[in-house]
Amino acid sequence: MSQPITKENFLDASYDVFNKFHKQLAVLTVGTGDDFRCMTIGWGAMGNVWGHPGSTLTVYVNPLRYTFEYLQQQDHFTVCFFPEEYRKDVLTLGTKSGRDCDKVALTSLTPKTLENGVGFEEAELTFVCKKIYADQFKLELTPDFVRDGIYTKFPPHWFYIGSVEDVFGEMKE
Repeated sequence: MSQPITKENFLDASYDVFNKFHKQLAVLTVGTGDDFRCMTIGWGAMGNVWGHPGSTLTVYVNPLRYTFEYLQQQDHFTVCFFPEEYRKDVLTLGTKSGRDCDKVALTSLTPKTLENGVGFEEAELTFVCKKIYADQFKLELTPDFVRDGIYTKFPPHWFYIGSVEDVFGEMKE
């Protein structure tokens, strides 16, 4: 049996929010139904910051990604979590660039327009977030193993904190 997820019941103790990014496939989407970019993400955090009412969701994007340009310009973004059966499709969104092709067309995923963003019909959980803060990691403040590992070939990631405005999906009981 399942029940619709709402912003109010998402933080229910039986729903494992702290392992979503670690254990499940996620896609970040920015833009409108007519003009959007999306990418697979593996880094993210859920919680609360600055006593902000409600929940926040933080995503991390490298400035070399095509989606980065949209994140800099837009006020909202969505994060969609997918069941394992869509692994190949979600990985395609992370290995192909929207600069070179219509990568969504290479998948079986179905985009759907939301009030403040774009989600996917196949997602089991979708967060709609309003961007409240953005900044780039400072190399001089990152641990040596990060600076000497990840950031020798790539510029530091930006992080975007979003206020969760809406949640769509089904909670499995």
